[in-house]
Amino acid sequence: MATEDVVHADPNDVGLYEIESLCMSCEENGMTRILPIKIPFFKDILLESFSCEHCGFSNNTVKSAGEIQAKGSRYTFKLQQPADFQRQIVRNDTGIFRIENIDLEMPPGPGQFTNLEGLFTKIQTDLQHDQPIRLATQKELHDALEVIIDKLKAMLAGTAFPITVTIDDPSGNSFIAPSTDDTHGQYARHDYIRTHAQNIQLGLATDDDNGEADQITDAMAGVNVVDAEIYELPTTCPACTKPCTINAKRTNIPHFKEVIIMATVCDECGYRTSDVKTGGAVPEKGKRITLQVRTLVDLSRDILKSETAALKSTALGLEVQPGTLGGRFTTVEGLLAQVREQLHGQIFDTDGDLAGGDSMASETRQQWDGFFDKLDRAMKAEVEFDVTLEDPLANSFVQKNVDGDEKDPQIQVEEYERTDEENEELGLNDMNVEGYESGHEREQVEEREAEREREAEAASTNGHAEDDAAATATTTADGRA
Repeated sequence: MATEDVVHADPNDVGLYEIESLCMSCEENGMTRILPIKIPFFKDILLESFSCEHCGFSNNTVKSAGEIQAKGSRYTFKLQQPADFQRQIVRNDTGIFRIENIDLEMPPGPGQFTNLEGLFTKIQTDLQHDQPIRLATQKELHDALEVIIDKLKAMLAGTAFPITVTIDDPSGNSFIAPSTDDTHGQYARHDYIRTHAQNIQLGLATDDDNGEADQITDAMAGVNVVDAEIYELPTTCPACTKPCTINAKRTNIPHFKEVIIMATVCDECGYRTSDVKTGGAVPEKGKRITLQVRTLVDLSRDILKSETAALKSTALGLEVQPGTLGGRFTTVEGLLAQVREQLHGQIFDTDGDLAGGDSMASETRQQWDGFFDKLDRAMKAEVEFDVTLEDPLANSFVQKNVDGDEKDPQIQVEEYERTDEENEELGLNDMNVEGYESGHEREQVEEREAEREREAEAASTNGHAEDDAAATATTTADGRA
């Protein structure tokens, strides 16, 4: 066993390090090679490869070279053609990969940097590995796995589209690459606040903390909320789990409704975020608002994008899924700037250079360059374009540039029926509203219940009459007999 690690840096392989390390198979010294790499659209990772010349054991893994992100992330991608299997994926050692079509889950394990075809192939190979043994010892399990293996083969052969996959990582360090060719609903990313149990899993908290966030009392209870007044609410930072403060302020949007603007700043780690919360009853239908932007004045319109709203622009080739930006109350220009900043940060470095590593294909770079060029021109009102907010809860708003109740010719508002998928995502399918109706609705419910009782009583009376008639007929028939 070596008494110290020996690190070698080959000047011809910049960034490649070789570390002499212990082989866990034969306990001789093997060689670990580490290559830092920057992935386009993502961040830095470490590719690690171990090999032992004594016993032949080898192993490969991927680890995040960055910090744990402030929020967890969940990517959803729908494969629609064979080319989609080439989509790049990073599975961190805390990421859970799922193939939703067959309810197959790949639990957290050694990290991987590959494409979807490689990940599917690995799952199929791992399942097939011990099938001969299962056939002899666990026939039922063998047969059940054969069904899954056959489905995986069909997927890889391109005969089982569409295929929906997800990767959920509480550390925020897993990733599926986006593309400018993604169609509506094909690609989605959702960032979420980690639970206390997930923070324990990542080593950010301990059981002794007892979930500080859960112990925080409602600081607004019994308080008469006043417009323009700023209220401070204690909470825990989602990035470092230390105590911090949420500043909340209620404001009224003319011709719309009241909203709560919230901002969080952590003095411990510097984490910052802002959000807008809307309230009110759940409407029967969603709302779709489309604004035609023609001049600089239109860029200055106030716009409220709720956290449930999707942002789209056909002219710009832009689509932002619900939950990606959270709630935002800003201007049209400000909203586009936030979209650009977030998306540009995923694809390019902060200095504007292309992310390194395996390098982005020139054709792909040209597509992204064209996209950002058009977006930059739109933010200067050099091109006319459309902006659509599609909100299943109808909590989004675009300012009109006309007086009173006049119709703005540049704004089109339409209601639409929510899909079953949207209702499920919003939790509306499982919502129990019995006993929570308004006064008028409660009267209607009580009237319907009374009507049902009268119908049941009438049916019961008719039933008794029919029974009496039947008994009489039977008696008469017996008498005649």
